[in-house]
Amino acid sequence: MDTHLEKLRTALTRVDDHATTIRAWGGKLGGVLAAGGRLLACGNGGSAAEAQHLTAELVGRFRADRSPYAAIPLHADTSSLTAIANDFGADEIYARQVHAHGRPGDVLICLSTSGRSANVLAAARAAQERGILSWALTGPAPNPLADLCDDAVAVPADETATVQEVHLAMIHMLCDAAEEAL
Repeated sequence: MDTHLEKLRTALTRVDDHATTIRAWGGKLGGVLAAGGRLLACGNGGSAAEAQHLTAELVGRFRADRSPYAAIPLHADTSSLTAIANDFGADEIYARQVHAHGRPGDVLICLSTSGRSANVLAAARAAQERGILSWALTGPAPNPLADLCDDAVAVPADETATVQEVHLAMIHMLCDAAEEAL
């Protein structure tokens, strides 16, 4: 087997026990969305792309045709992002948006392969301040983001690419569970 695929298989085996966590998150998220709440998602680089993939699955559809759900990728509003970075600094780009868009009872999902991204950590702290449930998908634990969020799944893999690929599988599980709950 190719080395890359072997690393992915090993990482998937190591997180298999977390499938119940992701499915529980999906059930909770389904309830939040059904009640008119929203999902906010953030990350940097490839994790931002995965955050946007997640929100697209919820606003569009994952498996079944259904009503759209409120899901916002916080990196996608480039005018707000650049204005916040210019006026308040890059560490505040997500936190200010969590304060602006998040309501008590909403969900914030934070993606970070390192678990140390200052702007993602600030978003998680903003979620705490607003009464927003926060979940993290990270790389190896321990890391500050996993400790800061209400719940976390840390992928025990050394390579960023492997962590991101496992995150994508978990995102699809989360969408599947949310649709099942709804």
